[in-house]
Amino acid sequence: MDREKFEHELRKAQTMGKLGDKTDYWQGYQRGLRRRFHGDTFGTDEEHELWMDLIHDPDLTRAERGRGYRAGYHSKC
Repeated sequence: MDREKFEHELRKAQTMGKLGDKTDYWQGYQRGLRRRFHGDTFGTDEEHELWMDLIHDPDLTRAERGRGYRAGYHSKC
């Protein structure tokens, strides 16, 4: 992912989050994008695994952030 695509996706996610729909998802998405773009310099491997596993959390807010994180991390940009 090049910087231009990263910044475009990040702005999109920030805008969507500000619109108030699925804010937890978009917060996770932004974090996933950052991990993908910056790699190991953004968080630890343990944090990455925690975020990837959040989709299984019984707390719906945390699970939604996990779904967003995975989507951002696996973004096709």
